[in-house]
Amino acid sequence: RTTDTVVVGAYDQTSPTPDEQRLTIEKVFKNPRFNMLTIRDDITLLKLATPARLSARVSPVCLPQPTDDFPGGMTCVTTGWGLTDPNGTAPSSPRSYTPPALTRCPQGDSGGPLVCQKDGAWTLVGIVSWGSSTCDPNVPGVYARVTMLRNWINSILAAN
Repeated sequence: RTTDTVVVGAYDQTSPTPDEQRLTIEKVFKNPRFNMLTIRDDITLLKLATPARLSARVSPVCLPQPTDDFPGGMTCVTTGWGLTDPNGTAPSSPRSYTPPALTRCPQGDSGGPLVCQKDGAWTLVGIVSWGSSTCDPNVPGVYARVTMLRNWINSILAAN
């Protein structure tokens, strides 16, 4: 929708700060290989009409190379404002979770980042796709694997 905006730099949804920016979306790029049945290739890229201003709360993340490996035991974090209880309400400030020790369920965080620290930099490894709607700890959270999507990402970046 043309009225949608991207909000960056927000930390507390009840108290806007000077770092918070609302940015207009210029163009939406849906992955044509996305399969609703299998939820494969679950990624959409947004081109902003104007660049975000970098600050203490707004910074870029590194993209992995298609051949990068992220073995178990790495420091990884996912963040968002999703629910941690299927009957609860969304928090006003974002939560961070460190998989696989996750025992709380971040429902509503779809599209959020899974970043891992590699060579001293945070790298976008996954994009939250889906998980248990009942916050069942025996059901894994599922992420779109960014290394597998890099060729498509690169083609969009090169053309835009």
